[in-house]
Amino acid sequence: MKNSTHHTTAKDGYLALQSLLPGNGDPLDWSRCCQLIPALARLEATPQDPVHHAEGNVGLHTRMVIHSLRQSPYFAQAAFERQWVMFMAALLHDIAKPDTTVIDPISGRISQPGHSRRGCVDARLLLWQAGVPVALREAICRIIAVHQVPFFVFDNRKGQAPEYTARKLSWELCVAELVTVARADMQGRICATQSQHLQDIDLFEVLARDEGAWEAPRQFADRHTALAYFRGAELFPDAALFQRPGSRVTVMCGLPASGKNTWVSQHRPGLPVVSFDDAREDLGLSHGKNEGMVAHRTHDDARHWLRQKQDFVWNATHLSQQMRSKTLELLYAYDAQVEIVHLEQPLPELLRRNQQRDTTLSNAKLLKMLTRWEAPLPTEAHEVVFWESE
Repeated sequence: MKNSTHHTTAKDGYLALQSLLPGNGDPLDWSRCCQLIPALARLEATPQDPVHHAEGNVGLHTRMVIHSLRQSPYFAQAAFERQWVMFMAALLHDIAKPDTTVIDPISGRISQPGHSRRGCVDARLLLWQAGVPVALREAICRIIAVHQVPFFVFDNRKGQAPEYTARKLSWELCVAELVTVARADMQGRICATQSQHLQDIDLFEVLARDEGAWEAPRQFADRHTALAYFRGAELFPDAALFQRPGSRVTVMCGLPASGKNTWVSQHRPGLPVVSFDDAREDLGLSHGKNEGMVAHRTHDDARHWLRQKQDFVWNATHLSQQMRSKTLELLYAYDAQVEIVHLEQPLPELLRRNQQRDTTLSNAKLLKMLTRWEAPLPTEAHEVVFWESE
């Protein structure tokens, strides 16, 4: 949390971050970048494995990446807003390396496991507090989360086909922007495998273009077919998959005090509600106590409505992909049609609301929850909707 803040109002923060993108021919003002985003200064003292980064520390690498990005023809022809998305993704793509650096005590080899996913969370907090519009913020964060994928798309650890990767990513972000940042990331370093990885990135671009997944989502027969495919079903994207009847479920997602209860009462009146908070109250438990019992009770309530094919609301924070996946797997096992509704409020408003609530969740505990905040992806449900405070 402390590495993701800066001392400006939300509106001023967004405008200040926009101003970091240099004009044509202007040099990058790295000192100002570090002033507005203090976490960047730590990159200068963060080493990297010379096998993959013979150029030196993470700060130097980041500046080399931005230099390469600005030489890109795709970047040059993009509108300012899209240039800024790619610039910020490049600027923040390794923001979590200081906190994920591991040095093997025997070999001395350096690694930063999980820095992409952690960096996505750190960047989201920073951009959220700066007041960056949700669509732009998530475009940046989604690139950061998968910025290394184009390096290994033809030899990935999960054994996924390159076509699957291109199709799925095209629903989550602009593949053209991801490839542009990834290419700059590979060009902005010194390593023996640079040429090989750049060739793979070029091949991935050709594949994405052939798939119709370059600058727009790859077309599927319908969203249900697409969702089934992204969840691992073997099917032909252009042939509609029969959707068996089931409940229509609204899955709420958002930090405590973000207004989920109010939203449900206004937009889903009359529907049954499955809620961890209600389960805790029924069981007489405070927040964080015997969460296993609370989850068991909540899932039993959900199964009751799913068996009856009754529409209902699942009201919980669902902050991380791991937390949501447990809910979603149960719903899809019963053929539910799912929409995720993600709610947000500015941090000061969240803390103000939480302090006024009758809750056992303190503001300090709420702040700790931010480190697990992973906003939902379009590939997680039949529909994903982001609601901001008015």
